[in-house]
Amino acid sequence: MDIVNRSISLTTTSGTDILDITGLVQREIADSGIKEGAVTLFIPGSTAALTTIEYESGVINDLRKAIERLAPQDIYYEHNERWGDGNGYSHVRAALLGPSLHIPIIGGNMTLGTWQQIVLLDFDNRPRQRKVLVQIIGE
Repeated sequence: MDIVNRSISLTTTSGTDILDITGLVQREIADSGIKEGAVTLFIPGSTAALTTIEYESGVINDLRKAIERLAPQDIYYEHNERWGDGNGYSHVRAALLGPSLHIPIIGGNMTLGTWQQIVLLDFDNRPRQRKVLVQIIGE
């Protein structure tokens, strides 16, 4: 059993970025040489999240609108009173979606569905340099 730790770095903007990182993760798996096992992805920080979705403009826009309905940017957040940074909504959005994913690897490939991609969602109200931690475990 081998454990390979890697990371993926990305630059985001001050909007609700939704970035397809599937190819970047698959490249890390290929470079690891692991054929059977699992990959765990984790994004440090409390204003970003990871999930899977069909990365198609219509559903990405639908997701952005659904997130806005769940945790609107323009309502009162106590966090903003305490810190004055105006990103209370981004913390709530990230908490709703979560910071990690765990995906089985079979034959050197992630077991994603045909139309399923891995996306990083950055909700912060300022540009960020994000790092996704990639831990690949297997043989």
